[in-house]
Amino acid sequence: MSEVRIGDAIVGPGRPCYVIAEIGINHNSDVDLAKRLIDVAHDAKCNAVKFQKRTIDIVYSAEELARPRESPFGATNGDLKRGLEFGVDEYREIDRYCKEKGIPWFASCWDEASVDFIDQFRPPCYKIASASLTDHDLLRYTRAKGAPIILSTGMSTMDDVDRAVEAIGKKDLVLMHSCSAYPAYYEELNIRVIPKMIDRYAIPIGYSGHETGLPSTVAAVALGATCVERHITLDRSMWGSDHAASLEPNGITRLVRDIRLIETAMGDGVKRVIEREVPVMQKLRRKG
Repeated sequence: MSEVRIGDAIVGPGRPCYVIAEIGINHNSDVDLAKRLIDVAHDAKCNAVKFQKRTIDIVYSAEELARPRESPFGATNGDLKRGLEFGVDEYREIDRYCKEKGIPWFASCWDEASVDFIDQFRPPCYKIASASLTDHDLLRYTRAKGAPIILSTGMSTMDDVDRAVEAIGKKDLVLMHSCSAYPAYYEELNIRVIPKMIDRYAIPIGYSGHETGLPSTVAAVALGATCVERHITLDRSMWGSDHAASLEPNGITRLVRDIRLIETAMGDGVKRVIEREVPVMQKLRRKG
C-alpha cells in the first residue's frame, strides 16, 4: 500500500487521518468570512483548508450563466457564479493568512486556467472535484504540475474511477469516496465502498462527506479512510448553496476529536490481556 506526502503530512494506512476543512464557496465572497473559517479549521486542528477555483466562462455554458437565479450578486446564475469567485488579491490575502496561522491551503480547480492560477501559490497538493473525474484532459494537465492529487469520485461508477486512475496514474494520488448529493442522506453514503477501493487500487483512500452529521465520517475512518474532507460554515442557516451540507465550528471540532479517538481505539488487532485488565481478571474470573 502506497503513501502520499502532502506538505509535512504523510497520508496512508497507519498514519493519522488527514482532515481537510472545505471552505469552498462558503466565504460568500467575503475575505474576512474566509479568514474566520480558516480560524475555525485551525482551532479544530484540521490539517488543511480547501477552496474552489473556476474560470466561469469555461466551466459554464452561456445558457447556464444566463439562467435566472436571484442572489445578492444579481438576477442570473452568472451573476452568482462570478460574484462568488475570488481573484488574485483575495487569494494572496488567504495565502498570507494561512501562512500566519500555520495551516496549509489548496483548491479544487475546475479547469486548466484555474490550475495555472492556483499554481502561482505553490499548493501542497491539488484537489479535483467529482464533477471533473471524467475530464481526463484536466486530470493530465493537473498531474503535469507535479504535486500530489486528491481526486473525489462522487456520481461515478467503479469503471469511471478505473479510467480516471488510468489517465492520471497512481503515483501521489489519494482517491476520495463520495456521494455528491447536497446534503446527502445516510442511506446514500455507501461507505462500504471504501475497503473495496483500498483493495482495488492499493493507494490511500479517503472520504469526502456531504451529510449533515458526524457518525458516518467517523465510521469511514474505521473502515480505512486515511483522508477526510468536510465542508465548514459558521452557521448552516447562512445564505448559500453549500452551507446546509456543512459542519459548524462545534461540529468540525467534534469530528476531529472523534477521528483521533477512533484511531486510538482501533489498536493493532492483536488480542491480548492488557495490564489494567489483570486485577479485574484476578477478582472476577473463577477458572483459567
